[in-house]
Amino acid sequence: MAGWHTRPTETPRWIDGLQDGGWWEEVSHTVERARQALLAQQRPDGHWRAELQGDTILESEFILLLAIVGQRDDPRLPKLANYIRRQQMAEGGWSTYPGGPPDVSVSVKAYLALKIAGDSAEAAHMQRAAAVIRRLGGAAAVNSFTRFYLAALGQIPYDACPTVPPELILLPRWFPINIYAMSAWSRTIFVPLSIVNAYKPVTPLPEAMHIRELFLTPPEEWPLTCGSPAEGRLSWRRFFVAVDRVLKFLERHRLTPWRARALDRALVWIRERCQDSDGLGAIFPPMLYHVLVLHCLGKPASDPEWQWAMAQLTALAIEEQDTLRVQPCLSPVWDTALAVHALVETPTTEAQKAVSQAVNWLLQRDIRQVGDWARRVRGVEPGGWCFEYRNPYYPDVDDTAMVLLALARSGAARSATAVVTRACRWLLAMQNRNGGWAAFDRGIDNPVLEKVPFADHNAMLDPACPDITGRVLEALSYYGYRRGHPVVDRAVHFLLTQQTDFGAWSGRWGVNYLYGTWQVLSGLSAVGYDHHLPVVRRAVRWLKEVQNGDGGWGESCRSYDDPTWAGRGDSTASQTAWAILALLAAGEGDSPEVRAGVEFLLGTQKADGSWREEAFTGTGFPRVFYLKYHLYPLYFPLLALSRYLRHQPSDQTGDVGQPVGVGRVSAPLARPTAVSPTPVNPV
Repeated sequence: MAGWHTRPTETPRWIDGLQDGGWWEEVSHTVERARQALLAQQRPDGHWRAELQGDTILESEFILLLAIVGQRDDPRLPKLANYIRRQQMAEGGWSTYPGGPPDVSVSVKAYLALKIAGDSAEAAHMQRAAAVIRRLGGAAAVNSFTRFYLAALGQIPYDACPTVPPELILLPRWFPINIYAMSAWSRTIFVPLSIVNAYKPVTPLPEAMHIRELFLTPPEEWPLTCGSPAEGRLSWRRFFVAVDRVLKFLERHRLTPWRARALDRALVWIRERCQDSDGLGAIFPPMLYHVLVLHCLGKPASDPEWQWAMAQLTALAIEEQDTLRVQPCLSPVWDTALAVHALVETPTTEAQKAVSQAVNWLLQRDIRQVGDWARRVRGVEPGGWCFEYRNPYYPDVDDTAMVLLALARSGAARSATAVVTRACRWLLAMQNRNGGWAAFDRGIDNPVLEKVPFADHNAMLDPACPDITGRVLEALSYYGYRRGHPVVDRAVHFLLTQQTDFGAWSGRWGVNYLYGTWQVLSGLSAVGYDHHLPVVRRAVRWLKEVQNGDGGWGESCRSYDDPTWAGRGDSTASQTAWAILALLAAGEGDSPEVRAGVEFLLGTQKADGSWREEAFTGTGFPRVFYLKYHLYPLYFPLLALSRYLRHQPSDQTGDVGQPVGVGRVSAPLARPTAVSPTPVNPV
């Protein structure tokens, strides 16, 4: 880390002395090795999917679920516990990302899970963990979702948890607070959690499994929310805390006349969204709460719905000898679209065959069903893609844009006009009033919702963000949308308002300013924004300033908590690729910084053609949950290096396995005309 913000000063010895032709040949060989590594991971039906890794809350919550439903003897539990132990930090806690500080909620869940697995509080690793947790404020400092697990296992009373009223599902859409005013991921958690909160199940644990050693104060004295900033006497947070007290009073005195109706509606809502899906929301938390709902309803483990719900959770698990880890969801559409995006830069015969299989797989998965998004976007034909294999209620903007890019750049869009027209129109309809795009919905940006007591997971809203907006612009550019079109101009204006004082853009779905800046510069370039303008030059200057001494770029998840960490971190392959792609989009292909970044990638490629990357460079919920996409350090470097090859002099082309100029644009990769004579008309 000593090299942060230090410009590269020394050419690696293995590159020193290479003539220009040798340089391009070395880049081409590196691209070829990476391409072969990526092709080797394609599945027989044409798609890609690698592991998606999160922190230990997934394994911990799986153990807590097994305990709540009375299955502490499940043979998977010891293997889950082994994985949790191996992820413990040396000082004793557990973090949300490698190299990060200990997190109290993650650590309390891990501690309780290990006690359920049989670890004694007197064991050295448990004593270290308890000391860290107490230093962080004890169990009282955990977030609301963690408290529900503690209550369900008899560690604290439900009064220490925020009330999640199922009656909220009955409120109309025009009411300021309703389930369709919250983000899609919060909605899929809230609805089943409201049923669990209404039933308030408790599965007592043996005394040896209790965690009272983590309580600095009795749970009856815990404040309802933790870590909230100081507020005045009149504030929305204080108002909602008062409302919570009223709701608890009404529940204690059974003054809930609409409760039965709300529970019935919530159960129907859950079951509707499980149809033709990989589980409720196709992500781990709501899938787990679905099982808890069935537990509350008294369903036995032999019940078909129970077995189906547990099977969806089990599909997320990866077992290796004596450990078992859990993925937050599966990422086939995302991985496949990005793999295609990288491979079309190097149009070899083998790559084109793989791309053809992949685009056929993608075309079979466009969504034709009306989803939750239609509650806020009326009169639009369904279109687009989800992140997972099956999740029809929740197509998302980012995946749809990425697939549209893959279809256009592979040439498949020309023969799939109906699919891409629907997807483009859906994408256009999802544009927010401020000109940007969010992930799953439009207009989910009411800040009042962040003040409700159960909103301390930092994920109640789905605001427009620079990274998705940049990708959407890049995708739309392939279908005839350029500057001067109202949709594009509104989006560009949004992006210009989002640039930071130091020149970068934040990334909502990737870490962080490196990711956002890459996406924005790519999008602006694609729609014809002049890269000589000050907005772009400020971003270029920032990218060059934060380049590490080894030639690469890196950024820690810590930048979400402290912007002074923007662009700071050990160099990674994926983030170096993002920075190179950003600089290429800004016309910096001949700069020494780009060459140094390429040198870093050439010098760190593994023998199998991939790159080693331990850091989490994906983002779930900023400041709460981060991700490691195991294919990021392969298809992003491949994309960046292949695109860089376009900058070689024309007299350097030749044969090195395939043409040295493999990255040059050829006819199949040329930007297609719009789907119709004019751009796809906005709805």
